[in-house]
Amino acid sequence: MRSVMRRLDEIAVVLKGRGDTIALLGLGSCGAQPARLDDHSDLDFYVIVEDGAAWRYLDRTDWLETPGPVTYLFTHQRGGRRALYADGVFVEYRVLTVADLARTPFAGARVVWRRPGAPAGLATSGAPVPRPPFDTEEYHLNDALVSLYIGLHRELRGEHLAASRLIQHRAVDAVIALLRLGGGEPPYRDAFEPARRIERAHPVEVLPLAAMVPGYTGNVAAVRFTLGWLERRYTVPAGIGDALRELVRSVDVR
Repeated sequence: MRSVMRRLDEIAVVLKGRGDTIALLGLGSCGAQPARLDDHSDLDFYVIVEDGAAWRYLDRTDWLETPGPVTYLFTHQRGGRRALYADGVFVEYRVLTVADLARTPFAGARVVWRRPGAPAGLATSGAPVPRPPFDTEEYHLNDALVSLYIGLHRELRGEHLAASRLIQHRAVDAVIALLRLGGGEPPYRDAFEPARRIERAHPVEVLPLAAMVPGYTGNVAAVRFTLGWLERRYTVPAGIGDALRELVRSVDVR
């Protein structure tokens, strides 16, 4: 944990000595919620630079390697890199101008360093964090049910991987959304990845993930269990509910 935060501070020292940098923002567990930090945390940050300077921090890595040797680096998105230091600190960063930052959705940022006179409000995104198209109980319930139904048909067709992505991923994401709507925001919820820290947010009695996500060969069992979980808690529309139950029964008699 200490090595990750120390590396962020070391990068800040490097950037302070450059004339074309504006700020360094920590994100994730190195951002505004440091209680999330543990021995498995990586280092997420944004480097905010002057207009026209981004290429120096994307094409050149001298600033990144000043704190220690980098053994691995690759481009994972436009303006973004992922890298691994020799001491095991894994970093994910983006290089942005102030205008880029205003168009970038993010949450939970912390200003690690800012140049005197830098614009105020750098840690607050000017773009909304993406949310589901319809963030309602009706939407998420029906999304889960349809994912189970289509997924089970794909399972019966022999498309086991495609089926698992609907049954054990998409439907479970919808279940997580239902729990969020029913019980408020769990602590340290990741707005971009609902599965993060979900085990801490909900005990196994509430969210039995082992039964909902049993693995590649467990699609039918996952449908049966997740459908039952939904039926015990919500009013399942008769049309899709009856069709799903009939499809499960057809599997059972094979």
